[in-house]
Amino acid sequence: MIDYRVQLFWSEEDGRYVADIPELAPCTAIGATPEEALARVEALKAASLEAARQREAAAPAPERASAA
Repeated sequence: MIDYRVQLFWSEEDGRYVADIPELAPCTAIGATPEEALARVEALKAASLEAARQREAAAPAPERASAA
């Protein structure tokens, strides 16, 4: 499976953790723990990539971190 960068942060507004994969917008999940948010976003990623495969569409390329 393609390896995408996942952003994980605490949302004061939601009172939960948020995991997001920007390249697969909308691919955002929330959870009571970081692990829960990550597990949910991984499931969304798999579903998004499977949907692209079924449409015979190319999956978005992961962003590459720039060298410092």
